[in-house]
Amino acid sequence: MTDRPILFSAEMVRAILDGRKTQTRRIIKPQPPAEAESVCRQLYSQEAPEFDGAWTWWAGKPQKPITKPLFCPYGKPGDLLWVRETWARHASGVDYAADFAAISRPEAGPWRPSIHMPRWASRITLRITDIRVERLQDISEDDALAEGCEARPFPGPWWQGYRDLGDGQLFHQQAIGETAPDWMIGPKQMPPTPWLDQSARDGFRSIWMGLHGPGAWDDNPWVWVISFQRVTP
Repeated sequence: MTDRPILFSAEMVRAILDGRKTQTRRIIKPQPPAEAESVCRQLYSQEAPEFDGAWTWWAGKPQKPITKPLFCPYGKPGDLLWVRETWARHASGVDYAADFAAISRPEAGPWRPSIHMPRWASRITLRITDIRVERLQDISEDDALAEGCEARPFPGPWWQGYRDLGDGQLFHQQAIGETAPDWMIGPKQMPPTPWLDQSARDGFRSIWMGLHGPGAWDDNPWVWVISFQRVTP
């Protein structure tokens, strides 16, 4: 059993602590060749124990691999991951950025990047329960929820009407609520707008592009899908 570090943003650390995040996706490096059609997990334990748990890409017939076996750098099911997060050390202990709504905190001193967190300062340990490989855009709604994202329906009901600015002029405005606000003149309740709802998958796509850049979703890379459970300290 191995014990490896893994980086998480403050938002994702909060999701882990809340019990909402049990999956993470990491870009496979290097990416398989463009002609790769599928990916198969091959266990070579009988022929070559050193390749047990490796992954190989295939094009055409499965008998003809197009890359050398590749191992997930985060380990195998049963291995442990200790979380690196933004942190700060002070006289009485350690602060974690995920615990603070703003950048300010009770103790003085700068935040330190997660990449510089040592093992002793980590407060979260995860056990890998499953690893698989897929294209980024193949993520399902259930898996997006497991990534710690939430579905956010467009709030409603919503209304359109006018506000009197006090000088005889009417200004078109909108409002959200069960009833139209008292100040609204000529309120009209608008029909539901399900196309404005944000699914958990939409939320994951936004987070991914925020981390990796505007075109990162359209690139649709192969990713490691790592499922885990939090280990009680």
